[in-house]
Amino acid sequence: MQSKTPYCGRLAPSPTGYLHVGHAVTFWRAQERSRARNGKLFLRIEDLDRDRCRPEFRTAILEDLEWFGFQWEAEPVLQSERRPLYLAAWKQLRDRGLIYPCTCTRRDVLGAAGAPHAEDEEPIYPGTCRPADLTIPQHENPAGVTWRFRVPGAEAMQFHDHCAGPQRSVAGAEFGDFVVWRKDDVPAYQLAVVVDDATMQITEVVRGADLLRSTFRQLLLYRALALAPPEFCHLPLIVDSLGKRLAKRDDALSLRILRAAGLSPDEIRARYLSTPPSERRGGNRR
Repeated sequence: MQSKTPYCGRLAPSPTGYLHVGHAVTFWRAQERSRARNGKLFLRIEDLDRDRCRPEFRTAILEDLEWFGFQWEAEPVLQSERRPLYLAAWKQLRDRGLIYPCTCTRRDVLGAAGAPHAEDEEPIYPGTCRPADLTIPQHENPAGVTWRFRVPGAEAMQFHDHCAGPQRSVAGAEFGDFVVWRKDDVPAYQLAVVVDDATMQITEVVRGADLLRSTFRQLLLYRALALAPPEFCHLPLIVDSLGKRLAKRDDALSLRILRAAGLSPDEIRARYLSTPPSERRGGNRR
């Protein structure tokens, strides 16, 4: 990213639960980085998962972000209103033979996985449904099956992260063919976030370190779709007293509960933002 390019960042919560302090810290760092560069910050509500996203959580997200002191440009962008963009990207990948339909269930993949993986990390796909060559699937729409991106074998990849430093991974060895479209006809996170960040002209993505591996998958999609990738800043995770990463089920540290307990945004920021990111353990999604 050249210095003359206007800085453009984003907050991207998913309305599947209440925001917790991990989200607040990650988003606050994103806002700080945007303000330090006289940039713009946009809000995107990632509400593609119809089964888990709920309108009351979306309302709560907006209320909690405003209460905490966040400011963003324009009206929030809703992923649920952007399906034509994702479908166009799916067609582009299909027409180049870079994706293929897969009938394997998650249980099938887990059963065939040859190596252990983290709870939030997609296991390496064994290639059960992968065509031997770059065959263009004869499908007019993606519904009914899972669609996977064909990851090149043994490709060494690297990028420089502004928070986590130099990052390296080997495609095909450390991660395999990944899902870009779900069987229930929902664009997968990897594809949607690439399309959104590109079309919104995001210049830097600030998010949690748990998504570092996903960044390599997304870089492959940026390349396949002939899109310029943003720069990245992956922050350490906020953890609880036992060293466990926070999740939306951790209601005790949700902004709603902390607010009800009488804590102000300044007090929360003083408690969780006082430690430099380099000294904290593990950021949070999106």
